[in-house]
Amino acid sequence: MANKTHGTRQKMTFRVEATKPRNPLAVKARQMPAGPHGKTTGAKRAAEKNQLKKTLVAEQLNDDQDKKK
Repeated sequence: MANKTHGTRQKMTFRVEATKPRNPLAVKARQMPAGPHGKTTGAKRAAEKNQLKKTLVAEQLNDDQDKKK
């Protein structure tokens, strides 16, 4: 027959004290909200280049349509 009292016994716990002091700046940094990083310079330059291409293509299409009229 199984002993049913083992599951209801108070469990033994150990408490370990910190051996060295913690870095207060690291704790503060962990509590700060994280967010997305900004785009890199290369990514910004590429986006501007693509936007310029789109603008030039749109202007060229408008010029071609004006010439046909």
